[in-house]
Amino acid sequence: MRIAIAVEEQSMESIICPSFGRSPYFLIYDTNTHDKTYLKNDMKDNQSGKGLKAAQMIVDENANVVLVQRCGKNAANILKNAKIGIYKTRHNLALVNIEAFKNKKLYLLEKIHDGFHKHD
Repeated sequence: MRIAIAVEEQSMESIICPSFGRSPYFLIYDTNTHDKTYLKNDMKDNQSGKGLKAAQMIVDENANVVLVQRCGKNAANILKNAKIGIYKTRHNLALVNIEAFKNKKLYLLEKIHDGFHKHD
């Protein structure tokens, strides 16, 4: 399984980013091989469309799930259409959230917000 998580730095010990589209990096962690890949989010400072581009980047990486604090509806729609589960993080560190997910202690994100379109 491939887990994507929004992180502030390129480290398993990184603090997770509270905003999906504004995340500086995405960690892609493979639970089978334990491989880690860090994707730089070049769209994070754009006025609009950053969540859409970030979601497409996650789809292109063949992630199965995304771990986030919050997610806008446009990004969530792309992820859901690609059959990618969106789970709510409960901890500050990426590694702790990944372990919590593997141990079935994270739950699907129920509250999807409207987004922050052009409100930076």
